[in-house]
Amino acid sequence: MSFAPVYLDWNATTPLDPVVREAMLPWLGAAEPVRFGNASSRHEYGRQARAAVDEARARVAAAVGAHATEVIFTSGGSEANNLFLKGAAATMKPALVAVSAVEHPCVREPARQLQRGGWTLREIAVDAEGRVDIADCQAVLAARPRLVSVMLANNETGVLQDVATLAAQARAAGAWFHTDAVQALGKVELDFRTLGVQGMTLSAHKIGGPLGAGALVVDKRVELAPLIAGGGQERGLRSGTENVAAIVGFGVACERALARRADEALRLASLRDEVEQALGALGARIFSAGALRLPNTVFFAIAGIDGETLVGKLDRAGFACASGSACSSANPEPSHTLLAMGVEPAVARGAVRVSLGRDTAAADVRRFIETFARVVGELKNLASVAA
Repeated sequence: MSFAPVYLDWNATTPLDPVVREAMLPWLGAAEPVRFGNASSRHEYGRQARAAVDEARARVAAAVGAHATEVIFTSGGSEANNLFLKGAAATMKPALVAVSAVEHPCVREPARQLQRGGWTLREIAVDAEGRVDIADCQAVLAARPRLVSVMLANNETGVLQDVATLAAQARAAGAWFHTDAVQALGKVELDFRTLGVQGMTLSAHKIGGPLGAGALVVDKRVELAPLIAGGGQERGLRSGTENVAAIVGFGVACERALARRADEALRLASLRDEVEQALGALGARIFSAGALRLPNTVFFAIAGIDGETLVGKLDRAGFACASGSACSSANPEPSHTLLAMGVEPAVARGAVRVSLGRDTAAADVRRFIETFARVVGELKNLASVAA
């Protein structure tokens, strides 16, 4: 009996939700009534496009407790992160910018670019579980940074940071606080007001929406310089004709993710715990097991087994997992996140991530556990023969 490959890499991207696809089809000319138009045009076609963008903006805002006027559409999470850090820095004299040691490259690299432009960069340390080290954070804030960025949920470990507390402390120190919430959207409760941040990054393709759509939710009291100048779209912060189809899909995806979030979180947490129990029985080290994490994410390693090798064997056996962040998969170095947590490089090279999603069934998880046990046994046997 043959099975379709099982997708266990939902933190990398998600399949397009069928309801989202249906909403997008008219704007792709693939369903009646066919819709098209430049949202900046004043005629009927343009007004229809503008209304669709406005409706999507309201849906995205509602998903995170923000006002629609605070949502700036971008091409994705990477652009939104760059827009906040570089856009804010462009309105200031060079000063101190601080980011956590476990940030995604699309936060670390813009921060390094600021450093080359005269800013001082400081990474905030994390503990062995991947949580921001409170003492080090306080030391950083005592140096009076102007910009601070700490991700809400880590894409590899799934660790959730206490962003509300960190943002309040940063605000008291006179800093603007930004959080990359790409992995948190649709998995945990999000409220822009409660978090107290000045900027929050979101992405559509992590929640069943299309690739190529994201948003920066930004407090209107924060002054940003645009990365892309031109026609003045998105309050002048992101010029360029809007990708109406993708934006429409993003809005529907937010609405769908919000409606199923609570039930899905419980279901996925139960499946995650089942995976972790089985992995533990096979001798796996579960990273960040002692921290509050996303309900769908397992990051682990088996001593003596290379992560890339294990992922390749699982792929051939019909299970799609990851050896780390998909965005940095071309980098052969061990996980930056694990190294920041103090994990030995040899152990970090064995890291594998399993991330579950809306289509992951209990039967898929059980088949994965059985296959994983077999594959690990084979690799251990090969290692013993080679020794």
